[in-house]
Amino acid sequence: MLFNSYVFLCVFLPISVIAFYVAAHAFGSRAAKILLCVASFVFYGWWNPAFIILLVGSIAFNYFISLKLKGEEDRKPGQGWVLAFGVTANLGLLFYYKYLFPLLGFFHSIGLSHFDYGSVILPIGISFFTFTQIGYLVDCHQGLVKDRGILNYVLFVTFFPHLIAGPILHHREVMPQFADDQTYCLKVFNLVTGLTLFAAGMVKKVLLADTLAPWAEMGFSHIDHITFFHAWSIALAYSMQLYFDFSGYSDMAIGLGIMFGVRLPLNFNSPYKSASIIEFWQRWHMTLTRYLTLLLYNPIALWVNRRRQRAGMPVSKAAASTLPGFASMIALPTFTTMFLAGLWHGAGLQYLIYGMLHGIYLTVNHAWRILRPTPSKIKHAPEQFSLLRITCKIALTYVAVLVAQIYFRANNVSDATDLVAGMFGLNGSGLPIVIPANNLKYLGSFGEFFTSHGLLTVGLREIYNSVTLPLATNLATAVAFGVITFWAPNIYQILGDASPALTKVKPDAHWQWIVWKPSLFNAVLVGLLLFVASIYFDRAARFLYFQF
Repeated sequence: MLFNSYVFLCVFLPISVIAFYVAAHAFGSRAAKILLCVASFVFYGWWNPAFIILLVGSIAFNYFISLKLKGEEDRKPGQGWVLAFGVTANLGLLFYYKYLFPLLGFFHSIGLSHFDYGSVILPIGISFFTFTQIGYLVDCHQGLVKDRGILNYVLFVTFFPHLIAGPILHHREVMPQFADDQTYCLKVFNLVTGLTLFAAGMVKKVLLADTLAPWAEMGFSHIDHITFFHAWSIALAYSMQLYFDFSGYSDMAIGLGIMFGVRLPLNFNSPYKSASIIEFWQRWHMTLTRYLTLLLYNPIALWVNRRRQRAGMPVSKAAASTLPGFASMIALPTFTTMFLAGLWHGAGLQYLIYGMLHGIYLTVNHAWRILRPTPSKIKHAPEQFSLLRITCKIALTYVAVLVAQIYFRANNVSDATDLVAGMFGLNGSGLPIVIPANNLKYLGSFGEFFTSHGLLTVGLREIYNSVTLPLATNLATAVAFGVITFWAPNIYQILGDASPALTKVKPDAHWQWIVWKPSLFNAVLVGLLLFVASIYFDRAARFLYFQF
């Protein structure tokens, strides 16, 4: 079931919210939990009821494994093998649905297999609910889980706002909330705040992301020596589509969560405003970054440090500032983590390149932070250059992210490389631009200059309408959305202290005059936004991260 659908907005959501609080008031929190679990299974199975069996099986298996895992005080021999079995089984499930058939297809294409095995339907959100449960098993093994109740566990995994595309939850964030009776008390402020945030996410998805989707889809379907302006229009369109699509989903998820009295973790914090790749990953898909850090980067770094200690080598900051120390203590864990992160997103080679690019970016960024001269040795730049410096940092970071996103989206490596080549002008500029003859007069002397230098050419209006106008319109739209992204405050800054996310966002000093408060005007505004967005539900597309 899509958030951006009439059946969800007009039927499922109001019935679920009303029934949840009525059940809590009349029969207690346990009845409300059971009802919310049932609603979550209905939500998940709406697209394909058969996958409810898969979800139930995954939950049952992981809960059984969790019961066999004790903390350090009660740990029995062989528990490490139990954890390894549980994690391997979960990864095996992911491998079957995401990687097995593409791998068999690859073997068939190069002649190593004579059978075409076809493909299998990828269950929506399988990566998210699988990773959530792997994290839970690890925490059980480390003795960090206090609540072992099955009902709270099922609700933790299936809670429908996050089930399909995150945020990736940690049990310590939400299971105590499920156990708190205050969660089940109706609070009008929670409903109003949640609906406001939900409306903001809906606008991002339906009015912004889906507006750019056709142009991005068409562009990535027709990449053949694409020229400079076309390449940038496609890249910018997809970049803005991806941002508003996933950011919009996360906003809607957090908004829906607080409608049920549950605060979910922040997942996006204006990542395109980042001045470095390290900062970008602290702002983009924040719960995935945390997950990768805790379950991949930290264990790899710990393994490296232990090997260095056994070999008699130092593991201090000074050691990390040397080339061998940096390579083993920083570069190796970073690159390995991002390589596996790229592999998680998909089975194609382009996803591996996406992960490796970010691994390179982060490694270079860490090297610059560690090996650059200390601030005391750097002459402070004049104050008037500070804005230019930060702008250049943000622009450089964004371009690096944009190049990686091309591989993230492209159908194959060849298409991605051709598009990147076009972005850097290696396939030509695409000029001259066609302009109708009767419009040339409006440019005056500029028209004469542009035509004389080959930047404009006079042509038929039909050619202009079919080529130049769509390019100019979509490029302008992507740039306009980019201005909103880079310049305007995000919704959590606007909500301020009323933000329902677990993490509060530092307000923007330039926008402190925009602070949301419950009022009749804001209520009308939210209703208007939802109404306008609902008009375009007929063109609504699935969220991009549903495929992961």
